[in-house]
Amino acid sequence: MNLKCVVTRFLNNKKNEFVQYMKFIKDNGVEHKVINIYPNMRYQTFEGFGGALTESSGYVYSKMDKKQKHQLISTYFDEDNMNYRLARIHLDSCDFSLGHYEAMSDKEDINMYSFSLKRSEKYIFPLVDDVQKYMGRPIEIMVSPWSPPAFMKTNGERNHGGSLKEEYKEFWARYLCKYIVEFRNRGYNVKRMSIQNEPRAVQIWDSCIYSAKEEKEFLRDYLYPEMIKNNLTDVEIFIWDHNKERIFERACEIIDEDTNHMITGIAFHWYSGDHFEALNLVNEKFPDKKLILSEACIEYSHYSKEDRLFNAQRYAHDIIGNLNNGMSAFYDWNILLDENGGPNHVGNCCDAPFLYDIQEGKLIERKTLSYIKHFSHYIKPGAVRIGYSKYTDALDVTAFENPDKSIVLIILNRFSDDFQTSIRLYEEYTNLFIPSESIITCVINR
Repeated sequence: MNLKCVVTRFLNNKKNEFVQYMKFIKDNGVEHKVINIYPNMRYQTFEGFGGALTESSGYVYSKMDKKQKHQLISTYFDEDNMNYRLARIHLDSCDFSLGHYEAMSDKEDINMYSFSLKRSEKYIFPLVDDVQKYMGRPIEIMVSPWSPPAFMKTNGERNHGGSLKEEYKEFWARYLCKYIVEFRNRGYNVKRMSIQNEPRAVQIWDSCIYSAKEEKEFLRDYLYPEMIKNNLTDVEIFIWDHNKERIFERACEIIDEDTNHMITGIAFHWYSGDHFEALNLVNEKFPDKKLILSEACIEYSHYSKEDRLFNAQRYAHDIIGNLNNGMSAFYDWNILLDENGGPNHVGNCCDAPFLYDIQEGKLIERKTLSYIKHFSHYIKPGAVRIGYSKYTDALDVTAFENPDKSIVLIILNRFSDDFQTSIRLYEEYTNLFIPSESIITCVINR
């Protein structure tokens, strides 16, 4: 067996990437400092990586020249690069929009004659079109609403939470289905949706509160029946779409004998911490449900824009922990923002793998891009997570077998110490040096 290792480090703020090649030899009884790989222990199948194509991303993209646009899209969506295959799009405005908007705002228009995707057509669709042209096929899209139109809500506005009025539940279900039908009529492959983005968060931007009971009843009594009417039952439905610390309770409260067949899985975010055990609990109780991370980003209100290595390491640590506890798809947040981490119509700026300095006309690659690539490039769609064991909790580790039978082992070292380890597989082993503050992807071919 042969081992190829790609090692990425940032020394004095400069990227240092190199490749090592090793051969496996017969296991001589190696015991200490070992990472074992067990391909016969098989878990979830992984579907792919992607990011959000927000109005903010589309707006910044529109400011770039042709060469920069090609660099951005080829970096993300080329099979030989990051190999993104998924996209998430907000329905109506979110915080990463240029301002509030709704496809329609006339409460008297019960037939939705005034329904319009004019805002999506201006910045979001041109970005999606360029992505699909580059890929040569439709990209798989997940859609998520941040808020119903203001007239449908108890507080009469898009912001500050509020709830969906009882008398508008059927209307809102028709509205969501109309969005999906209109997307599909334009050639956009809407594969999945979440019912509500962050249904427990009262935000200063677009938001709406659902209790578990309300989310279940809306799905069961309004949304799913409307999807049947519109021949949309092939669209995968994901509940929750919020942080991990309450994902288990939410799943237990919503999934029952009435809703089980309606729900494909549970979507989650990362903003409240690791909570990897919560994913495992969901996986144990609901083994037929997919777990997808639908949003992650470095918020400048909580983390420093300049602590780029720490931020990249947080991403890798979270991705590994989520993978090891059942995650089957990963959607990063904005694929592109401006130099300030926006535009954001309420000032909730954050980092992205690519920033674009509009004044300087410069595309800026962030460290998170290199770290995400260690996963998205090497773990192919259709890969199956396999078993492993490690000798120390100082290293984060995950392992997959790709459809071509190659084995991918990813090792994250977030600390200032170097490590020496042996990789053991099929009664053979090889030695591997793990530098301080590095991420390593090992590809093993038999």
